[in-house]
Amino acid sequence: MIRSLASLVLASLVTLTGRAQTYDLVIRGGLIIDGSGRPAQRADVAVQDGRIAAIGKITSPGRAEIDAAGHAVAPGFIDVHTHSEDIADLPVAENFLRMGVTTIVTGNCGGSTLNVAEFFATLTRTGVAVNVATLIGHNTVRLKIMGGSFARPPTAAELDQMRKLVDQAMRDGAVGLSTGLIYLPGTFARTDEIVALAKVASSHGGIYASHMRYEDIRIREALDELTTVAREARIPAEVSHLKLSGPTAWGRAEEIIAYLDAARASGLQITHDQYAYTASSTGIGANLIEAEFREGGAKRYRERLADPATKARMVAAMKKSIVEEKRGDYTFAVIANFKPDPRANGLTVPQAAKLFRGSDTLDDQIETILEIEARGGAQGVFHGMSEDDLRKFLAQPFTMVASDAGPRKFGDAVPHPRGYGNNARVLSRYVREQKLIAIEEAVRKMTSLPAQTFQLKNRGELRPGFVADIVIFDPEKVTDPSTFSDPHHYAEGFTDIIVNGTPVIRAGQLTEARPGRPVRLNE
Repeated sequence: MIRSLASLVLASLVTLTGRAQTYDLVIRGGLIIDGSGRPAQRADVAVQDGRIAAIGKITSPGRAEIDAAGHAVAPGFIDVHTHSEDIADLPVAENFLRMGVTTIVTGNCGGSTLNVAEFFATLTRTGVAVNVATLIGHNTVRLKIMGGSFARPPTAAELDQMRKLVDQAMRDGAVGLSTGLIYLPGTFARTDEIVALAKVASSHGGIYASHMRYEDIRIREALDELTTVAREARIPAEVSHLKLSGPTAWGRAEEIIAYLDAARASGLQITHDQYAYTASSTGIGANLIEAEFREGGAKRYRERLADPATKARMVAAMKKSIVEEKRGDYTFAVIANFKPDPRANGLTVPQAAKLFRGSDTLDDQIETILEIEARGGAQGVFHGMSEDDLRKFLAQPFTMVASDAGPRKFGDAVPHPRGYGNNARVLSRYVREQKLIAIEEAVRKMTSLPAQTFQLKNRGELRPGFVADIVIFDPEKVTDPSTFSDPHHYAEGFTDIIVNGTPVIRAGQLTEARPGRPVRLNE
């Protein structure tokens, strides 16, 4: 039987002199959404020594107190899909804090720090405002051992070295293995290579998180591969940013949900995360140029581009893809960050072609893409998903809310707005406005479900003894002003953010505290 909130209340501690306990912090009169999915209830929350000490009617005072009347009080949100290897350079991570995120998982899509121990030591030495966990990235490991983006399997000796790197990362606290199977060099890995490394992560109790090989009409093939890895490696598997990409794939959400439900019914532990937008973001080249032409890295790519016959094959492949995906042209693709020429930032590919070449024909669009990649590549935003599919995936009980973003340098380039508004968008658009899911369920998808899935111990719920990561927000005012054309706006409606018992945002104002810490598997 599920216990009521009242049964979780701890008796006030009494000192030897008989006086009531004075807590470090008491949050009074808020609507407690505890992260479990249970109905919200009015109560106070007491914090002591970085932990939740009591929940209920708190009569003892706090050295600091917050009046949360009219606000929701919830566990700090856990974003399980971020790209935050540069967190030490932007240690406040204000874009995450302002939308309620207090813990991030980085190392996704196959790209991570290689030395987890050193990464965590740097974070501890630097001081960060959010808690940080990491996966170990398959692409990072493959590149280190194989020395390049090679379209071949590893030798037995290379695979053994890769296993050792994954093993060391897990010993140092990584929460699992990630793959990015559209990215170099991981796109050239066969399933048996992934299984071999996933078995190492599994032996430590970790998870397998995958940006799958396909997210378009071939998504069933990609899911077959993911479930094969889960079954053969005996490891929980996470579908990174679940989506159906491109018009030809739209409308298949119910089919994919049925597939995932069947996989779980067969005994596999399968979860998924999702951002609340119908556009994705990744490298222009990775998304628009076939992997075979990028094999070997930037130098080999430029050599192929300089060969007329090979370039003709590139162009033909891109035109074929446009036709097969029923896109028409590259209007769906927006340049987010092109460092060699920032004038292109925020432009669609046809607009960039007009800027750079004076013409926006399909041939000129393709030439623009190929040239951008030759000049070092660019980050892009790709409008290619259906709102109906998004809603169906979001409503599923095993879907977590995750941004697929990193710490934002305010005002830099034209990035995807998910890095500023993802959690706020779910609470405003899909909870308050559309009533797709209840607020308690939305919070569960942001807190206890991520904590349980990635085995982040004593996090994700407001429960006595748990870490005091807490967010306070106004459910009627929370919103995401960040847009695709004007992304640099922090989420609104979050008044107080507490990390490990210490306020990092107090009454809407950023404090100087950086109480975040590395979070290791099962720690």
